[in-house]
Amino acid sequence: MAGPEQVDPADYREFGLLAENAEELGIPFVPPSVKRVFVEVEPSRRVSAIVWGDSEPELLLLHGGAQNAHTWDSVALALGRPLVAVDLPGHGHSDGGRGGSMPAGEGAVEELASDVAVAATELAPGASALVGMSLGGLTSIVLSQKHPELVRRHVLVDVTPGVTGDKARSVTDFISGPESFSSFDEILARTIKYNPGRTVSSLRRGVLHNAVQRDDGRWVWRWARFRTGGNTSVPDMGALWDALERADAPLMLVRGMRPTSVVDDADEAELRRRRPDARVEHIEGAGHSIQGDAPGELAALLADFVP
Repeated sequence: MAGPEQVDPADYREFGLLAENAEELGIPFVPPSVKRVFVEVEPSRRVSAIVWGDSEPELLLLHGGAQNAHTWDSVALALGRPLVAVDLPGHGHSDGGRGGSMPAGEGAVEELASDVAVAATELAPGASALVGMSLGGLTSIVLSQKHPELVRRHVLVDVTPGVTGDKARSVTDFISGPESFSSFDEILARTIKYNPGRTVSSLRRGVLHNAVQRDDGRWVWRWARFRTGGNTSVPDMGALWDALERADAPLMLVRGMRPTSVVDDADEAELRRRRPDARVEHIEGAGHSIQGDAPGELAALLADFVP
């Protein structure tokens, strides 16, 4: 079949590129049962998710800021297990947060967790594990505190409450780009510039899933439709550390070891101090977005941690 670099963005089909994910993973492609669903979290506001498989979901996956549920496609294919990947409010196909914009500021993760709890209760109430990456990981910590019945095992993917603006600079520099782009090639070029370790084909898939063309012909990130210049305060990281320490669910941190990771040795040491029972795994060939840099390795760790 044609490689993703030959796909015209106008011919994009949401689940039409999964064979390419499988090819990059080096696994046989068996068309999965996969669908997009929507859950009303409050009147006239919905959270969207991708449901993999026809059985009761075994995992619930939360992506990072400025990403979407498709960031887990390769991991889902490698696992071959029923699961749900959520589009956080303000991302992907989900509506914005309360008030219509991207949840931001000190209460953002609490707002995100509240909406995810509604979606999880409907779509994956019996999931064996909650997996959260970056912003999704911080959200998952709140969820473990306020809705422990939904978090039986807990996986943090390259994030702890020790994350700071300086540690996440490479991520925020990429996100803080132009409001819109003149062409698909322009938005792809910026993505390639900030992700030098990834294949162009995988990045192209990511842009196809995460960007949309406006009526005026310009391209924008899906999440940028809800971006505002409002509150830039950060969550109370001390409270998140305390919540993580008090949680009962078995915990695993998967840390990328390339420079784009936002977790450092001090963060890992603090996690081990507060949760000496936690399992910590390093992936040498991955940066912050481990699910994109090393999806097969991440899937293997999840398969081992979640029986």
